[in-house]
Amino acid sequence: MTTLQQFASSLKACQDIVFFTGAGISTESGVPDFRSPGGIWTRYTPVYYSDFLDSEAARIQYWNMKKETNELYKDVKPNIGHYSIAEFEKRGLLLGLITQNVDGLHQLAGVSEGKIVELHGTDRKVTCLECGKEFEPNAIYERIVGNFQPPACDACGGYLKPATISFGQQMPARAMQCAQEWSETAKIFIVVGSSLVVQPAASFPVIAKQSGALLAIINREKTPLDSKADYRWSKGIGEFFEQLNPLLENK
Repeated sequence: MTTLQQFASSLKACQDIVFFTGAGISTESGVPDFRSPGGIWTRYTPVYYSDFLDSEAARIQYWNMKKETNELYKDVKPNIGHYSIAEFEKRGLLLGLITQNVDGLHQLAGVSEGKIVELHGTDRKVTCLECGKEFEPNAIYERIVGNFQPPACDACGGYLKPATISFGQQMPARAMQCAQEWSETAKIFIVVGSSLVVQPAASFPVIAKQSGALLAIINREKTPLDSKADYRWSKGIGEFFEQLNPLLENK
């Protein structure tokens, strides 16, 4: 198994690095993992996309859940993991960043829009399902009080929805295609904070490995792909970058 020093040397010599991030990178910023104890799915029944479209009660339930998430995002900030990945772009080493997260912390840390694919969308936008108009979330959430009516588009009257992918909703075709291309092209593919159990997202590290990339997995818990990893780190993500970053600065 590759050592951290050897891994750092490989990173410095590579310009086709792809990061793949999951909930674990954001839990260190205080964002709960939706599936962990206390997470959103332990307190709310998921609203399927078809139910959102068909039922006003389902839309109300969905907006109540999302308002709670929005309140959380007002206070969370990027951590060393987010900023360290952004530094790879500044060095010209980042081919792309594929994220399962919807919190927008990578952009706040400085990763440019052209270098990031948000497989599950983002909670930092609200969109009209009919005409595609985008809205700033806080202005919409201010209307989610008391016995509210689900918000509608001021342009066409269509249903508004946070720009995330709900259960049963089709994955974004452009994002999936870009993630596929990056995975096939990557020379080094680094998983950070993902359990690698949610499909189809978890297929991208497999694609990268099959395409010849060096695979690194940075995650506290075991993953189904650990045996395929060329480098494995099983402690904190912040601790990993604290040790890695000085090695990247050394000539």
